[in-house]
Amino acid sequence: MSNPASAPRGAAADDRAPASGRAVVIGAGLAGLLAAAALHAYADVTVVERDVLPAGPEPRKGLPQARHAHLLWSGGARAMEELLPGVTAAWLAAGARRIPLPTGLVTLSARGWLRRWPEMEFMISCSRDLLDSVLREQVAGMERVTVLDGTELLGLEGDATRVTGVRVRTSDGAERVLDADLVVDASGRGSRSTAWLDALGVPQTPMDEVDSGLAYASRVFRAPAGTADYPVVNVQPDPAQPVPAQSATIVPLEDDRWLVTLSGTRGGQPTASAEEFELFARAVRHPVVGELIAHAEPLTDVVLTRSTINRRRFFEKVRDWPEGFVALGDSVATYNPVYGHGMSVAAQGAVALRGQVAEHGTAAPGLARRVQRAVGLPVTIAWELATGTDIRYPDAIGEQPGVARKLLGRYVERLTRTAAGRPLVAKAFLSVITLSAPLTVLVKPQVLFEVLRGPRRSPLAEPPLTPDERAAVLGAPEPSVAPTAG
Repeated sequence: MSNPASAPRGAAADDRAPASGRAVVIGAGLAGLLAAAALHAYADVTVVERDVLPAGPEPRKGLPQARHAHLLWSGGARAMEELLPGVTAAWLAAGARRIPLPTGLVTLSARGWLRRWPEMEFMISCSRDLLDSVLREQVAGMERVTVLDGTELLGLEGDATRVTGVRVRTSDGAERVLDADLVVDASGRGSRSTAWLDALGVPQTPMDEVDSGLAYASRVFRAPAGTADYPVVNVQPDPAQPVPAQSATIVPLEDDRWLVTLSGTRGGQPTASAEEFELFARAVRHPVVGELIAHAEPLTDVVLTRSTINRRRFFEKVRDWPEGFVALGDSVATYNPVYGHGMSVAAQGAVALRGQVAEHGTAAPGLARRVQRAVGLPVTIAWELATGTDIRYPDAIGEQPGVARKLLGRYVERLTRTAAGRPLVAKAFLSVITLSAPLTVLVKPQVLFEVLRGPRRSPLAEPPLTPDERAAVLGAPEPSVAPTAG
């Protein structure tokens, strides 16, 4: 269904670009669905998906990471709402929660407990299965979008100068070619785009990797009674300490559940042992997550994942980039999942894709390179946030930071400490973490001034749980620190 509301602000679908193009999107995960939403007003879109897609909020084979915590920050949620107006309300109707930040967040940052000031940003909290199922339902209602699930992608059609479509094997075993003006690779972490492009003779793509040796383990619990509005609870590591980085997080899910994810870098990783799960949660910088889950009923076994390397493909730097092919989402870059940036970056990349196609059309000369450069902007922010921290942990593998990056790291340490005691700095910090603002916000004059002054308030000694929140789980109102408004 062609929908003018899905055109970029200031661009109408009926007067900026022809709506007669053909596009193929590889992958029906979150990035692929958002790419389809970005393109549907300007092209007939075919989405090719290897998995057989579930009818509702159920797991699928090609998304094993769905069993771990997923954070949809406000920067990503706004981008998805721009592409699919009404999607936020649909998530909430299906059981998701909109959690104000930092009001609904109990977090020990690297430099102290963040106070729970009135809303500055927000996040959407639910399972990844619910999140994706609502997106599938929204995209399925678009007249010009066709999803071919159970379909294997065999390779790209075309040559080193232009990609003209894809070769696929359908669910009945037949092979066919899908012609397209534009092919979008949204196939995720396991993308084979570099091999596909190599087969066409496209120059090699530069790549960068930072590997902290992170593993993460997750388990779902029945939330204790009386915790329907419980905050997200998170204990982060301190990268300034020469020890493995360990964290513990509780994310409320639909159907009165808690998803608890633990993580640790090389030398301090969690295991898949159910007996060790709570012990690990108690052993991080503060035991609050372990204390809380001791009063919750486990619903699943522990799931362990080690595929957490930060990897970025610099497609925008490839000499003689072919027309007709772009990549976005995890096909471009993957990040340490504890920062929760992957979904938001994919959404912002899809918005960038739509903006370029709205202005130029799907077959315009130079479109693919322009899109790839635009997609690279949100990727860079998330990449700097993730790798700038990960490379500091013991035995991390990757290029060590230079003098300028080390100085920036020291500034961010002071900023993080100041954010615990000054709302203006906390707001700037959260706007960047949620991908709602560029990194330059952190060095605005008023923020710099406040960071130089340091925290206005003394650091909190305990998690800022309200008496009711503490009593609902632990059965005792003391000690507690109520949320503060100033």
